[in-house]
Amino acid sequence: MICNIFFIWFLLLSSLLFILSLNFMVFDYTMFLEYVLFNLNSTNVVMTILFDWMSLMFMSFVLFISSMVIFYSKEYMHGDLNLNRFILLVVLFVLSMVLLIISPNLISILLGWDGLGLVSYCLVIYYQNWKSYNAGMLTALSNRIGDVALLMSIAWMLNYGSWNYIFYLEFMKNDYIMQLISYLVVLAAMTKSAQIPFSSWLPAAMAAPTPVSSLVHSSTLVTAGVYLLIRFNFSLSENLMYVLLFVSSLTMFMSGMGANFEFDLKKIIALSTLSQLGLMLSILSLGEYKLAFFHLLIHALFKALLFMCAGNIIHNFGNCQDIRFMGGLVYLMPLTCTFMNICNLSLCGLPFLSGFYSKDLIVEVMSMNYLNLYIYLIFYFSIGLTVMYSFRLSYYLMLGNLNYLSLNNLNEENFTMLKGMMGLMIFVIFSGSLMMWLMFPSMYFICLSKIMKLMALIFIILGMFLGLEISKFSLSDSLKSLSCLNLSYFLAYMWNLPIISTLNVNYFPIYISNYYYKFVDHGWSEYFGSQNIYNKMKLLSQFNQFLFSNNLKIYLLMMVLWLILLLLLF
Repeated sequence: MICNIFFIWFLLLSSLLFILSLNFMVFDYTMFLEYVLFNLNSTNVVMTILFDWMSLMFMSFVLFISSMVIFYSKEYMHGDLNLNRFILLVVLFVLSMVLLIISPNLISILLGWDGLGLVSYCLVIYYQNWKSYNAGMLTALSNRIGDVALLMSIAWMLNYGSWNYIFYLEFMKNDYIMQLISYLVVLAAMTKSAQIPFSSWLPAAMAAPTPVSSLVHSSTLVTAGVYLLIRFNFSLSENLMYVLLFVSSLTMFMSGMGANFEFDLKKIIALSTLSQLGLMLSILSLGEYKLAFFHLLIHALFKALLFMCAGNIIHNFGNCQDIRFMGGLVYLMPLTCTFMNICNLSLCGLPFLSGFYSKDLIVEVMSMNYLNLYIYLIFYFSIGLTVMYSFRLSYYLMLGNLNYLSLNNLNEENFTMLKGMMGLMIFVIFSGSLMMWLMFPSMYFICLSKIMKLMALIFIILGMFLGLEISKFSLSDSLKSLSCLNLSYFLAYMWNLPIISTLNVNYFPIYISNYYYKFVDHGWSEYFGSQNIYNKMKLLSQFNQFLFSNNLKIYLLMMVLWLILLLLLF
């Protein structure tokens, strides 16, 4: 019942906000709503809300995707005793994101930002086991670094007399304090969008139920950092943009390589999200914030659907996520496989699907504004890697024979889930061209040579071929060559980032504290402190007890000694 209520409300709100955003876009409106919370010594404490075409458009996408996810959850989480609690957590999550989107103020942004962090922790540990607890703690603690950076930027913003950052971005761009705030905001965005070295929490957060993954990794938690940087992009200095470009391009490359060696279905899609976040941040660092926003919206649609398809497959496989057990699904689950293929091809940037319009535009703009060879190569390599892992995934899922249990009951009778997926699928096909017409009314003129124009298509075809080839490579082959095995482990473990951010953070402090415990707590401090005092007092009391427990002879002897002592001294 609660699912249906929120599904209808979110869907209606999404439609209304989309129409409003088009209106704001056409007439170039921006609306500030201010609500006075209270007065203190003639100072107004005001809650400010910003409505412009960007915030309204993003809100409509978030609400549309969350409505489909809630509708989908009704069947996916069927049988869960706490379904209402789950739905309310998802709604809280969406409301936190909405608060973050409509805030031109760092304080209200922090409320939404921390709301996302807290509710994401509750959702990641929803299935209560050790793996979920570890993943939840890694997610929460990684995001705390960004929260602290945001708190510090709030403290520095006091110098301007207001926290409404939107008034100061361009005006104070060259001010030392504004540069410091922008550094802190970039750090916060890097933790939320899981850029190197904070990448390890994003695949770990896959411990959450699949509808949550669908929402988190498409339009809410991970895109919060990108959205914040889109808002702050006017204040970013050139050097900071270079640093962000280097980090995000490296993240894009690293996650693309890692996805080619991963066997967990959800983790492959999570690494794909990481790759796309790197793409968004790298084009944002090149100064094209509108293109980053365009790709953010389009990516949200096909990534949500990709997770829903994965959820349907996992649901039918009795919660098995290893792609090596799957195969031949095109005969058993044809509709899900159709949806998944459309999403995968959209992700690859195949011409005239939605992903093509944003991805191809990003790559062509990057090619036209030449920066250096490294950026040029890493962009094209990352496109090739995207196609590579997508086709490897398709090979494992759809071709070959089913490697699951002999007695299985794979069917596609989850009609509620399929309806939710169908709602998104229509937008995955048509939204690219539609959004391009709406967002870029004036034409982009991109002047490239024929080979550079065809470069993206060449890399897509090359990626398809390499993806099919790498899918035939198995771990048993790599055992013949130990160096090859080490390389595949190194790439699959995201360049050892999960080990660095978990074991290395814990191991050395615990190792040192063990020594401290032995030599200080149980060593010198014991000798000079409490234990030694206790031993001395015990010896004295034993001596006194010996004296007081004995007969009259001792007292007489002590009296004689006392008299002798008095005679000698006086």
